[in-house]
Amino acid sequence: MAETPRRVRGTQDIFGEEERRFSHVLSTFDRVRRLYCFGRVEVPVFEATEVFARSIGETTDVVSKEMYTFPDRGGDSLTLRPEFTAGIARAYLGNGWQQHAPMKLATSGAVFRYERPQKGRFRQFHQIDAEVIGAAEPAADVELLVMADQLLHELGIEGVTLQLNTLGDTETREAWRAALVAHFEARAEELSEESRARLAKNPLRILDSKDPRDRPAADSAPDIDAYLTAEARAFFDAVCGGLNAAGVRWERNPRLVRGLDYYRHTAFEFVTDRLGAQGTVLGGGRYDGLIGSLGGPETPGVGWAAGVERLQMLVSAPPEPLHIAVIADTPELEFDAQRMRSQVRSLGWPVSDSLRRKVKQQVQFARSNGASAIIYVRSKMFTDAGTSDAEVPSESVSATLSHPGIDQYVHLTYLTHDEGEQEQLDQLFNVWIQKFGKVALGLT
Repeated sequence: MAETPRRVRGTQDIFGEEERRFSHVLSTFDRVRRLYCFGRVEVPVFEATEVFARSIGETTDVVSKEMYTFPDRGGDSLTLRPEFTAGIARAYLGNGWQQHAPMKLATSGAVFRYERPQKGRFRQFHQIDAEVIGAAEPAADVELLVMADQLLHELGIEGVTLQLNTLGDTETREAWRAALVAHFEARAEELSEESRARLAKNPLRILDSKDPRDRPAADSAPDIDAYLTAEARAFFDAVCGGLNAAGVRWERNPRLVRGLDYYRHTAFEFVTDRLGAQGTVLGGGRYDGLIGSLGGPETPGVGWAAGVERLQMLVSAPPEPLHIAVIADTPELEFDAQRMRSQVRSLGWPVSDSLRRKVKQQVQFARSNGASAIIYVRSKMFTDAGTSDAEVPSESVSATLSHPGIDQYVHLTYLTHDEGEQEQLDQLFNVWIQKFGKVALGLT
């Protein structure tokens, strides 16, 4: 016997309550992005490897260790997307979308990184993403941050802190980088092997190192504020002022950095202590040099991304929508029941169907799957005799639609004791009667 296939390490099968939380995150994101007039964009799951190598950076862990890269049959090097921003920037350039700038774009979907699987982190995972391309004004940063803050609030996620920093403009960054290199070179023997390697290529990343050996040197490193130009300081003040005006709470984190040279000005993360060491639930920043690094004209941009898996760990599953079951008393009435299922669904109500033949099995399925009511399609003979297989529970409330001389009845039985839900069911039943009842009972 062949061995049963196993799930690939670092992947997941999403079902049940977890899937409802997952879908809740995505639907809330879709609703909130519409409030801010962000258009939906779809980009390929894979790109030419150079798109990510040039945009994310050859020296980063993502490019050097984590990307799923493979040659296709034509010999081209392709990579499964490890994030969205690079693909959106490539689409912006390749499709001539500059004419539409500034563009507010949002997307979601699977991304891939070869990482060590841990809580909330997988090798195939999912992100939501929002970008503004072509807007150099700090108002774009503010709108993205306000949008992210509203999303987290509407998901009901509490205890999240917005940490904010500035990376300044090009002049600021170059002066600060030189000061950091001088500081770390003087204390190079104290640094970890990884940070000594970063010193020549990416010294800013030493500031957020998690290695305890690096913390004394990192904590005593010069802050960027001493090197901010007047323009860079005015930009950051405008972002902070906009957040204050919108009522978004934030705190300064001068050690929050982005290592790549194309990052400018705002860097931010929403963090929580509810996920252990991996506490960032949403992060991003301004990348004014990204599109230029891909060969396009210098174009401002700012964006953020959030992991759906981490967000769904912090939310409660939404309540199941009310749904009903339609059950025929006899096999002869099954086509009538099927007709009614279609009619009720056309009114926007979910209808479950056990796909089973026996009435008692259908009733058991409806109860075990949380149906709020059962609508029985019955013959007059069974209703008059009271001998139907589908017994009506004594604690339920019923309503019967009938007409003299007609040998078919439609019978609503509540399974819920919630008066508000019963009222909604009554309204549904009345709408069905008005729209379909006479036709269903032959009263044309």
